[in-house]
Amino acid sequence: MAFASNSDHQHYEVAVRRSRIDGFGVFAAEGIPAAAKIGALTGETITVAEARRRAEGRQRLMLVEISASRAIDATRSSDPMRFTNHGCCPNARLQVEGGEIEFFALREISVGEELTVDYGSSHHEGRLACRCGSAACAGWL
Repeated sequence: MAFASNSDHQHYEVAVRRSRIDGFGVFAAEGIPAAAKIGALTGETITVAEARRRAEGRQRLMLVEISASRAIDATRSSDPMRFTNHGCCPNARLQVEGGEIEFFALREISVGEELTVDYGSSHHEGRLACRCGSAACAGWL
């Protein structure tokens, strides 16, 4: 599945396809320069308590906490960035500001390269094995 760069939330063309990391991933369909805004993520605004309830017992999550009380559930979102996998040596970063969730390139990203971000602390609470494949992999999410 390819997503064009002309959507309201997507600034660079990306493709969603099977990932060696987990399930589906987001791959650069064009070169992305360092520091560029790649795209954004939208979804259902819910409470953090509801996000944590929805996360119970699930391995694949599409939840981002945007404040101490609010979270975004991107499970039903059409934004391709919802498929961004974790990487211990990521090539992108997630930025939450003013309730917006945006993705920026940490370095130049080549065509065909999978986009990854460091999830940081997650709902997995260190119980899910990391499969990013990085030489510097921390081992757990």
